[in-house]
Amino acid sequence: MGFQSRTGPRKKPTRSAVAVTAAVTLLVVALGVVALGADRPPGAPGAPPADQYIAAAALPPADPGPALGPDASTGRVTVDCGRNERGHRNTDNVVISPGLVGGAHHTHDYIGNTSTDARSTDASLAAAGTTCADGDRSAYYWPVLRRLDAPGADADAHGGGLHGNTGRILTPTEVRVEFLGNPVGKVVPQPAGLRAVTGDPVAATTTDADVRARWGCSGSPGRHTTLYPRCPDGERTTRTLEFPSCWNGLTPDSDNHRTHLVFPAAGGVCPPATFPVPRLRLTLAYDLPPGVPYAVDSFPEQKRHPKTDHALFITVMTDARRERIAQCLNEGAAC
Repeated sequence: MGFQSRTGPRKKPTRSAVAVTAAVTLLVVALGVVALGADRPPGAPGAPPADQYIAAAALPPADPGPALGPDASTGRVTVDCGRNERGHRNTDNVVISPGLVGGAHHTHDYIGNTSTDARSTDASLAAAGTTCADGDRSAYYWPVLRRLDAPGADADAHGGGLHGNTGRILTPTEVRVEFLGNPVGKVVPQPAGLRAVTGDPVAATTTDADVRARWGCSGSPGRHTTLYPRCPDGERTTRTLEFPSCWNGLTPDSDNHRTHLVFPAAGGVCPPATFPVPRLRLTLAYDLPPGVPYAVDSFPEQKRHPKTDHALFITVMTDARRERIAQCLNEGAAC
């Protein structure tokens, strides 16, 4: 049985009632549009969904890191290699796909060795120039970051707009290259020709096992996230890319480019049959106005997810320099 009115016949609504009803309807529609658009790209075509961005105030607390042991190698070596002012970029990845031109399907920024591309060899890298002030010819590279509210010069190019990587490439405001020690023991020099990978460029469609992305804001040092932070006005957006530092003592590379060089346990102890080597940390900073949409380059199917951030490194140093870095770290010096 249906419900019946207890107030008798319905009265014709007044004009004020109609106006109120219309206003409420418009409000409901507007809220519905906002709700439906909550997972849409924040302000630019091709941007990641809004849930991949996080407010600076919501960044997790800083991790104090492992406690230092009595034999810790506490030194720090800083290398000035510029910030890719020369615009050395390509869509290659000589560590993962040597010889395959355009194999990355996204664009990499390079500092250090000025010749790095898909065809590079140990010999060609050793003979090339470098942007590093101390003569370090090592190759350091990572996917570019783009501002998505501005058009990119490669909108119709391989690795750029043709693979979903739209927007204007940003040159970092600052790039810091550091070699650090081990919290529980001394380090041995890195081997010549060492290949190293940090992060996982396919993490959005696989697992988080190799995710090492650490995004943050310059005003909140030590606080990091795997999401894109929205930093306050006056603060820089940062990317911290830390490399594995436990070497198997045998080979400078491996078939999967990971098993020869692995990360230590949470306390800093290296796994059995591995040896601590100088730990490379890259810190990149960018000037971005608050609210501007931005994203890192990625493979097309990864849809520019922030946790796919990654970096690669090839050691191209003299024996004397590699030994000097290890000595500096072991002595607790700043070099």
